[in-house]
Amino acid sequence: MTSNDVIPILALVRDLLFSSRISATARAINRQVKIIREPAQLVNENGNLLIVDLNLAGAVEAAATWKTGRERQVVGFVSHVDAQTIAKARGLGIDRVMARSHFVEVLPKLLGEAVEADIE
Repeated sequence: MTSNDVIPILALVRDLLFSSRISATARAINRQVKIIREPAQLVNENGNLLIVDLNLAGAVEAAATWKTGRERQVVGFVSHVDAQTIAKARGLGIDRVMARSHFVEVLPKLLGEAVEADIE
């Protein structure tokens, strides 16, 4: 598989700090990330992994719809005190829901796992 054949990781993130961090981490492991700023733009995007800021209005629903009926993985990060959004995301089938602080810690591993999945 060439780098042109690799499906990018999608990131539904409006926050510039998090989008920059995700992009920089992806570049460090030679992986492409497509940043999407608005939940409505996610509908027709192709990918196998979506990273999503669950505190973004409409993001939980958009991520759940994007995943429906396909073998796709969604990893969401959220404020650790936002129990309502955490419960909603889990109820709608978001694969992994984690606190923002934990997300920052595991981001390199998470993106590395995505690369390994493409190689298999």
